[in-house]
Amino acid sequence: MNKIEKLVYDTVKKNQYLKAKIRNVYQTVFDILPDKKNFSKNPIHLKEGYFFGFHDVSPFSHDDTKVLANELTIPFRMPDAQDDLNLGYFEIKNDELGDFVHIAKTNAWNYHKGCRLQWLTKNKVIYNDVIDLEILVSKIFDIETKEETIIPFPIDSVSSDGLYASTFNYGRLERYMPGYGYASFSEKNHYNNEKMPEHTGLFLGDLTTGKKKLLVSLLELTKIGEMTSDYENAFHYTTHSLFSSDNRYISFLHRWVDEFETFNRHSRLVSYDLKENKCYVAPTNDMVSHYVWNAKNQIIAYCRIGDKDCQVLFKEPTLQDYQIVAYPKLNSDGHQSFIDPTTFVTDTYPDRSRMAHLYKVDVTTNEVERLASLKSFKSFQSQTKRHWCCDLHPRMNRKGNMVCFDSVHTGKRALCVMGIN
Repeated sequence: MNKIEKLVYDTVKKNQYLKAKIRNVYQTVFDILPDKKNFSKNPIHLKEGYFFGFHDVSPFSHDDTKVLANELTIPFRMPDAQDDLNLGYFEIKNDELGDFVHIAKTNAWNYHKGCRLQWLTKNKVIYNDVIDLEILVSKIFDIETKEETIIPFPIDSVSSDGLYASTFNYGRLERYMPGYGYASFSEKNHYNNEKMPEHTGLFLGDLTTGKKKLLVSLLELTKIGEMTSDYENAFHYTTHSLFSSDNRYISFLHRWVDEFETFNRHSRLVSYDLKENKCYVAPTNDMVSHYVWNAKNQIIAYCRIGDKDCQVLFKEPTLQDYQIVAYPKLNSDGHQSFIDPTTFVTDTYPDRSRMAHLYKVDVTTNEVERLASLKSFKSFQSQTKRHWCCDLHPRMNRKGNMVCFDSVHTGKRALCVMGIN
């Protein structure tokens, strides 16, 4: 963002609806100008009609020979309860995508995060699904034996050893953050009429026994660390949970909104120590949007520190020691994925010319390198009740030499891969 854009953004950022309206009008003015050309440092290989979703888990198999993908089966609209999403993977050969291998289908999905399809082990994947449009579950599928196992709760992310999963209340998430839950089921006991319920929050699920336990409730979270003055009148929920590299910590976002006024969203980054059964809260100022862990148990997050909205590296799991990264070169929100412990990729939302950018960032030197700039057409812009936008959501492979992302620069939603070296 330039200085004027940043000034306007800072003025309206607390009102989600007003911010979206101003952005839409601003970008519409620039629609009269000639389109900018797509740019990529290296060739992009893509498959139209496919996507993966969020940036926080890697779609690449443990040996980097396969990449998971979701295949759309409906025209461009919001999904209904009966709409299937096909699940599968592409073989990667010579840095290109081969044929799609179908493995399953699901009715629990959205455009932002798919169905949380991810690798559980070398040959097993896990994803969310719905039974009889009422019971939200997750399923483990072995791509070699074709064996399917049903887990009696949905998952968000899984531990690196494949034994545990983080989970929370998807019904509550969909109500307070539309487009991130699922429209295909009616979850019971989601306590939607309670602002700070004590029976739901962040859960740890055992994928061997099928049991889950509540780690910290929404009511408990309001008593940990400092809260804004209006938290008592807001509706609270948890989202965006991830395991640390050593599986000792589960990080997540604690959020609360005023459902009946501006829907202004407040966010905190929290890490839960599974060994000490203790929560740590990052010293941010009311806003955290996206983050990921690296292999050194550090977190890179886009958040507000003081009066700065910036990329911040939290140097240890208790989140108290941190450094601001590449500011003000990077002063707009983005979705991160680590290449190695000191380097990550991140994207931007479409700018005034509707170009979404992909960057490589060095934490040590603060150097920022542009890897791609791709058109994001107006038709894919989310509206109040149509949450169908397509962010790049870059995701790195295990070797750190290929990035997978979603894009609409061809005019259709597509899964893309690109070498970065």
